[in-house]
Amino acid sequence: MASNILFLPFRRTHSASLSGAIKQCISTKYDQHPDMFTQDLETIDRLRVEAVTSLEAHVSGVKKLASYAAQLVWIGGKFPIDIGVDFTWYPALGFNTQRPESQNNLRFELANVLFNLAALYTQLAISLNRSTTEGLRSASKYFCQAAGVIAYLKTDIIPELRSTPPEDMDSMTLECLEQLLLAQAQECSWSMAIKNGYKDALISKLAAKVSDFYDLGAECGTKSDIISTEWIHHMTAKHHHFAAAAQYRAACDCLEKRQYGEEVARLRDSVTCVNEALKESRWINKVVIGDLNGLKTKVSEDLKRAEKDNDMIYLIPVPSKSELKTLGRAGMAIAQKPTDISDPSSTLGDRGTFGKPLFSKLVPYAVHIATSIYGERRDRIVNDTIIDELENMTNKLKDLLQSLNLPGSLQALEKPLGLPSSLVSHAEEVRQQNGLHRLRRSMYDVETLKTNDLKSYQEGVELLKSEASEDERAKIKHGSDRWTRQPSQQAAERLYTQVNEIEGYFQSAHSSDELVKNKLKECESVLQVMEGSDRELTSYVPSSRRVMMPPKVEEHAGKLREMLSKVNRLERERRQRIDALKEKAKKDDINTAILAETARLEREYPMQKIEAAQFEELFEARLQEYDDDRLMVSDQAEEQEQLLLMLQEENKCLVNVRRGDNSSREREQALQRLENAYLKYKEIISNLDTGRKFYNDLANLVNRFRDDCKDFRYQRRVEASQIETELSNVMSALNMAQNNTLQDQKKRETLRSQYNVKAPAHDPLTAPTPTRAPISPPAASPGMWSPEMGIKFRGAAPQPPIAANQHNPSYPNTRNSQAQGGQWNPSQGVKFG
Repeated sequence: MASNILFLPFRRTHSASLSGAIKQCISTKYDQHPDMFTQDLETIDRLRVEAVTSLEAHVSGVKKLASYAAQLVWIGGKFPIDIGVDFTWYPALGFNTQRPESQNNLRFELANVLFNLAALYTQLAISLNRSTTEGLRSASKYFCQAAGVIAYLKTDIIPELRSTPPEDMDSMTLECLEQLLLAQAQECSWSMAIKNGYKDALISKLAAKVSDFYDLGAECGTKSDIISTEWIHHMTAKHHHFAAAAQYRAACDCLEKRQYGEEVARLRDSVTCVNEALKESRWINKVVIGDLNGLKTKVSEDLKRAEKDNDMIYLIPVPSKSELKTLGRAGMAIAQKPTDISDPSSTLGDRGTFGKPLFSKLVPYAVHIATSIYGERRDRIVNDTIIDELENMTNKLKDLLQSLNLPGSLQALEKPLGLPSSLVSHAEEVRQQNGLHRLRRSMYDVETLKTNDLKSYQEGVELLKSEASEDERAKIKHGSDRWTRQPSQQAAERLYTQVNEIEGYFQSAHSSDELVKNKLKECESVLQVMEGSDRELTSYVPSSRRVMMPPKVEEHAGKLREMLSKVNRLERERRQRIDALKEKAKKDDINTAILAETARLEREYPMQKIEAAQFEELFEARLQEYDDDRLMVSDQAEEQEQLLLMLQEENKCLVNVRRGDNSSREREQALQRLENAYLKYKEIISNLDTGRKFYNDLANLVNRFRDDCKDFRYQRRVEASQIETELSNVMSALNMAQNNTLQDQKKRETLRSQYNVKAPAHDPLTAPTPTRAPISPPAASPGMWSPEMGIKFRGAAPQPPIAANQHNPSYPNTRNSQAQGGQWNPSQGVKFG
């Protein structure tokens, strides 16, 4: 049915399993199991089916399309834009409406759904009864909402599409549609003002604004490759139509104000505008032409009356068009952006219009990355900047003590007989812990963990190799022209990157393991002594020949003992600080803060994908909590430097006063070996604990790597099977076509061979001469014509009168004319006899 306003047609699509792609995405890129979101997966598929099937002008379709669009905006911040499903849509405008376009793009899907929402608004508007004020008000609202959806699509969705937009969604096309919809909304307001009897001055301003909107729409339409010629001519005609209407109403206002000269000028301009609009009659529908003719009749009558009155009565000069004041504008149509879609937090929730937000409990992948980044930075600060520095200072202290033969030399001097108490406690600790057995058992456990991790890793690598070889065989079998899917290394780039990363982890761990084994070999024999009985330990440490210390030696030995006590206190405090710092780092869980920041970002920027870089300020503020610990490191370094200087000075003094005294040298060396073995024992235990933790963590990584490799090979096999089935079907169809072609060719050759057979080489046969038997004709019966009678013509029987031509009454009737003058009239027929 023809109308004086336009509407947008719907875009069509095919079915697509969005839930399957989301499920696969969750299982491969998130730490949560997809079964946690079974209900959400069912809901998203249901919402899509309801949205894409709402292709009729009914108000219920608005909520279906808007709710699905709002959920797409919401999940756009949780999932990657290339989620893994190809959405197929047909254009609604242009010359390729039967040619579908597919994109693996969530925002492409959103753009098409929003276009359909705008189309639904326009179709709801034209379905209303616009002969009433309420119908016009509702239609204007629908057109404003449609324009708002198109504007939102143009400014927020298409620029973030990250791919080529559909051909009927380029900037000029969308701008043209927005201006067209605003023009029609303003036109409804103009009609409503007329029905409500508003003043002519206001109606003139409303009409002028309608003309502006149509003019902008036509201008953008000419710059678009999609907008049809009919629509451009329609908007051009409407532009001139409402320019004429604006001048006409302005003339009416001039008449009311007794400005008779300006009235005539504006009526003349109105007639000019109407004539310009009627030039588009060839391309616009009859309803618009009828509106223009009606306006022209009314304006022409008023112009005739106004000119007569002014010429006969008022005699006021008529200004030229350039002298007329430009008409004012009164804009009532404003694009209403769909805030319920652009800001899903306002409509999604426990009490929201569109229900609960889907996948709200799914932590975005960027949050996991951000948590890992913060954990790495925190551990780097704690371990590398603080703990490693403290341990390096401790190792430097131990190296110095070992170079000074401390505390062995002092123990041998202070206790020339028996075993020092510290040595006894160390030996007792090693015995209770079954030292060597514990170390060997721990090494065996670490080696077992390493073997299991290496096995899982090698399984994953073999899966990748087998998949790659299968793909290569298929490519050789079918040819690279037909086998066009991505190669294995491109399709699983992340897995192949992990291969090198995990290989590097194993190489680094192997070096550390060898270092620990060498440490054990160096101190194994001394640890065996410490594990033995007190008698074996006593026999290992020889007694000193001197029992009493001279006073001078005793004085410096006391000072050195005091320095060693400070060293022990410093080491003890340092271990406590390290333990406290490790506990602090362990309890430093940033997940709550990151989730709160994520919620804020999702509320304020629902379409923006969450990236780890957005948490930088949060990281910096959180890591400032470790500034005091870093200052503590510098304080510890300064304190240790002073203590070492004092220690070296006192030891130098003790060595000087004992110069030439070798009575306890063997004892000093034995005690020092035992002290060093104990320190090595503690160090190896710490190294093995670190190694055990490392391989346990690596087990999670390699197991996930292996499982991902299994999933990848399975998916590739399924994909390969589908491709081979398609190729097989294509080849079968091709073979059938070729067989049919060959059969047709054989038939043609057979027929050609039959046609090309040469006649026998003898004289041609003479054609027989036809003869007729002499049969006398039968006697003619009365009323029967015979050749001997000849042909005679006479007037035909009178015919009944025939009505005039009904399709064209002016065409003369020639069928009832009679023969004149004895001449034969073919219309009378032929009579025999």
